[in-house]
This record gives sequence, C-alpha cells and structure tokens, in this order.
Amino acid sequence: MEPIRLQKFFTDCGVLSRRAAEEEIRKGAVKVNGEIAEIGCKIDPDTDVVEYRGKVLRPQNAPHHYILLNKPRGFVTTLSDEKGRQTVAQIVAGLDYRVYPVGRLDMDSDGALLLTDDGALTQKLTHPRHNIPKHYHVTVAGAVSPAQLERLNAPFMLDGYQTRPAKVELLSQTLHAATLTFELYEGRNRQIRRMCEEVGLSIKQLTRVAIGNITLKGLPVGAYRHLTPAEINYLKENE
Repeated sequence: MEPIRLQKFFTDCGVLSRRAAEEEIRKGAVKVNGEIAEIGCKIDPDTDVVEYRGKVLRPQNAPHHYILLNKPRGFVTTLSDEKGRQTVAQIVAGLDYRVYPVGRLDMDSDGALLLTDDGALTQKLTHPRHNIPKHYHVTVAGAVSPAQLERLNAPFMLDGYQTRPAKVELLSQTLHAATLTFELYEGRNRQIRRMCEEVGLSIKQLTRVAIGNITLKGLPVGAYRHLTPAEINYLKENE
C-alpha cells in the first residue's frame, strides 16, 4: 500500500480527527514501530505498527490474522528480548504483517502458541476466567505417587492468588519417569512448573499439545499455520 500521513491513519481507524491526531503526535503520545512519531510522518498501514497511548491501532474493517505456532524450546515468547535470546517473532518473521503472542509459554517449554493481531480476542483469551482449556503433556523424573497426583488436582496459592483446580491425570509411568496430562483454564506464571516443584516433582519436558480443540496434529516443531475459519469461530464463540 502507498504510504499515507499518520494523521489520516487515525481517521481511517475511527480514533481521532486529523487535527486531534496531530496534537497527540506533538505530545509524544504516538509511536510508529516502537519509536516516538513526529509531525509529517508517513506510514504503510500494511507493515507499520502504530501505537496510541500504548494501544495498537488498526483501520476499521481491516482483517485480522490468526496463527498457530509449534514453539520450540529455547525461544522466548515475546517480540524482542533485551538479553539477545531467540524469540517467537523470529520464527514468523516471513509474514507480511505483525502478530502478537496470546499469553505465554516459557523458554524451556514447547508446543502450541497462538499469535494474532486481534487485540480483543487476545484480551479475552488471557483473562483468568476464560472458558477454553489448555492441554499439556508433562514428563517428570521418577514415579508419581497417588498423594502427589491428588495434590496436583487441588487449588494452589500462587502469587497470593488461589488457582482454579487443574485436571491432572497419569498418562504413563515407569520406575524412572512419568508423563502427566494437565488441563488448565488459566496460566499463572510458570504455573505447572511451580505446582510440580511444590509436590516434589522435577520436570524433564513440558509440552502444550492443544488449546481447546486446536491441536498440533501434523504441525512440526518450529512450524506454524493459519487457523481455519472453524477454529477462529470456536475461539470467538467460547471467549
């Protein structure tokens, strides 16, 4: 798309008039691609990211994008990292639009991660009371006792907040390792790792295998795909 003046972009988004937008630019309240914008700035609405008071703007009726990524271990769930670590943004760098992670999946974990530019959906999916569960396979060292399994299914106090009970089941077990399935409706910071640590279990691998009924089936580690219309509707109907 041909570059347009930043003030016009505000009117296309239905946010401010051109004159009001110019005043907000003068105040330093507008960023383009993370940098404070200046009067006279032109942008490409298809590739540039415009933020007004911390909120990303999009033209009215612009289509949203929805991506499922099979995140590898060793990648940070962020668009940039001050420590120079690999980020999920690098994996989807070939897209001609910018998408943002929905929630988090820590660096040492792998599996299903949604990315989108639909801010309203992101906000609802990351709310503690949303209705779409996340499913995990967690391999731990050693065997899991009935008492440990019972405790994992009870609420936990994390960061002064009582979690909703997770559904945890034993998938397989040997003398040296066990694999558990976790079903969570919320995702406190490193929740599964902290739960396992509290009951004395050491995690060897943590993989998010599905988000609701959206699975990784046929999607290799490090690859991504667009959600189907049915999957998008599923997320929106259950938000």
